[in-house]
Amino acid sequence: MNDQSSHAKVSRRQFLKASATAGGGFSLSVFLPGCAVLGNKSLSDEGRWTANAWLEITPESEVVFTLDRVEMGQGTTTGLTTLVAEELNIAPDTVTVIYAPVANDYRNPEYGLQMTGGSNSLSTSWGQIREAAATVREMLMAAAAEVHQVPVKQCQAVDGVVLVEGSNKRLRYGELASLAASQSIPSNPRLKAASEFRFIGKQNKRVDIADKVNGRTEYGIDTEVPGMAYAVISRSPVLGGKVLTFDATKALDTKGVVAVFEVYNGIAVVAEQYWQARKAQQKLEIEWEEGPLATLSSDEMFQSFKKTALEDDGKRVRDDGDFDDAVDAAARVIEVEYQTPFLAHATLEPMNCVVEVNEDRANVWAPTQAPDLARIAVARVTDLSPDDVDVNVTAIGGGFGRRLTQDFIEEAAAVAVQAKRPIKLMWSREEDTQHDWYRPATYHKFKATFDKSGSVTGWDHQIVAPNLLDWYIRDAAPAQYPWAPKFMYGTLGSIGLAMQGIAVPKDETAIEGAVSMPYNIANIQVRHTHADIGVPVSFWRSVGHSQNAFYVESFIDELAHETSTDPVLFRQSLLKDQPRQSRVLELAAEQSGWGKPLPEGRFRGVAVHKSFKSYAAQVVELSVEDGAINVHRVVCAIDCGTVVNPDIVKAQMEGGIIFALTAALYGEISVKNGRVEQSNFDDYKLLRMNETPVIDVHIVESTESPTGVGEPGVPPLAPAVANAIFAATGNRLRSLPLRLT
Repeated sequence: MNDQSSHAKVSRRQFLKASATAGGGFSLSVFLPGCAVLGNKSLSDEGRWTANAWLEITPESEVVFTLDRVEMGQGTTTGLTTLVAEELNIAPDTVTVIYAPVANDYRNPEYGLQMTGGSNSLSTSWGQIREAAATVREMLMAAAAEVHQVPVKQCQAVDGVVLVEGSNKRLRYGELASLAASQSIPSNPRLKAASEFRFIGKQNKRVDIADKVNGRTEYGIDTEVPGMAYAVISRSPVLGGKVLTFDATKALDTKGVVAVFEVYNGIAVVAEQYWQARKAQQKLEIEWEEGPLATLSSDEMFQSFKKTALEDDGKRVRDDGDFDDAVDAAARVIEVEYQTPFLAHATLEPMNCVVEVNEDRANVWAPTQAPDLARIAVARVTDLSPDDVDVNVTAIGGGFGRRLTQDFIEEAAAVAVQAKRPIKLMWSREEDTQHDWYRPATYHKFKATFDKSGSVTGWDHQIVAPNLLDWYIRDAAPAQYPWAPKFMYGTLGSIGLAMQGIAVPKDETAIEGAVSMPYNIANIQVRHTHADIGVPVSFWRSVGHSQNAFYVESFIDELAHETSTDPVLFRQSLLKDQPRQSRVLELAAEQSGWGKPLPEGRFRGVAVHKSFKSYAAQVVELSVEDGAINVHRVVCAIDCGTVVNPDIVKAQMEGGIIFALTAALYGEISVKNGRVEQSNFDDYKLLRMNETPVIDVHIVESTESPTGVGEPGVPPLAPAVANAIFAATGNRLRSLPLRLT
């Protein structure tokens, strides 16, 4: 922006007079670059500027930031607020944060949908939000220059005021807002250099922690609205089953019960209080049509996977060199099999939702990771279009991918339509466990070839697994085209599957982390054999990486053993073209004391993996006693580019490690006679505090753009534990959860 504004100059007296007569103040809103305008660009009667809803400065100099991602404990609120605060040169804890409404402007640019997932909230906002805040800063400075009749370069924005260098002249951001709104929007605002950062890389105080500690944060489960009733739903105990008949006589006689009726996936009980509905539910008499999965068992499923693998070689998703030639020339070939079970998400806040459906509008209050998909869920079971649905996103008590799927919102809307009053639907822990959309169960086959010198010459990996998009496209495709009539929703889903890589992203959830296997082996073949037995599956923290890292890093450890090479040195020898991956491996090994003596009975295992554009390595130290696996210490090295909030990075690594250790030692959803056998934390265990190891996190300094931290701490943990168990016992565990007895 030029030092001399093209606008007519105004005196400070004129400026202050205008400020005092325009409804008592002004508000400046600025759109993020590249986003469409949401507002009408005119001042309201109160003098508030409504050009857009992203950044706003009130007459009282309050900075309001509309957060386009959801907060589920991962620190998104603090991370993105830090970016705003850095460029506006104000403390992050002075910024007011509100959740974004559903609008195209807030869609995640990597997905084309308004959702939070994939550890990309910070990486996709790094340039965009900083540029938006820098734009506001420069417009405020231009306004101050106009008031004081000085060049812009003499103005400095700091701590909520614009100062004129060499003088005591200063104006608060709120005083400048209306005049700033009339300035030309700079096409290329100057972003701070790293050497100027006050908060990025240094800010560790979470802006949301005080409200959580003091109980002021409202989660979905806290939501109450006038006239609200509670609902519970009895769903088929058999996966995919349906209601044949039901008798609600006894349930209707229960105190507080308002209504009992059938919805698309079960029987709903509506009552004035939650426990009244739950008590009445126990009195329902339901006969179920059990459906095609009535005889399914986990053993049968894995046998089916193995048979499918033999009958279908799968689609080659990576083909380097010529693996068949490597086999023909091999002095030795080894083959192994791995498998992992279904896993539940086990969010500590069970699924819940409040929905109010009126004749021409619906309101939703929900802890959802995908608010525009929530509108589709409501539209499916009402006479409304998605545009008629308002979604109020609440704080989330654990997401892990579960709340990307909107079944709980669709259920609540279906009940609200029939109940004709606001409904709060709440799932029990048992329902949450037995009716989840699970991490897929998968089966994998490996083959490796060696030459006469013992060097590895070939790698073949066959993945037998479903595609998540097969299940997710049902909601995702209509959300991308909200204008489409509802009778087209099914068609849009089919088109989406057919147009992968063209109209929708290619589904790589089954192969991610395997197809990108980083080790320098001459002949690499990765194949995907599609297998889906009909159990609902969805995204689980770190998605395909959570399994494929276990497979790849366990098998690479097997190859190190086969070549009588130290596991770290073996990996390093094959990572010469992967400097960042090699560096985190080196750092984790160094900080863990790899190669140095351990106390008697303790052993180490290592794994390194890239996911969500970040590099993580972990060394696990454990002991084995009477078949019990005791993890004592985990050393983690992470390269996630430029670090915005160091403590949040460490917290996410620690949380990911604990989450992954739970899955590695205990996690298993098994099926018998079509029924999920687990129901609560007594048989779907979580890691207890006394079992939690010492966790040391080391962050690689980097000037690269930020990358993900919410999920990359998960993938290396299970293989590092498995590899340490092998070091301790000589027993190679090739299935999860890891059990010695």
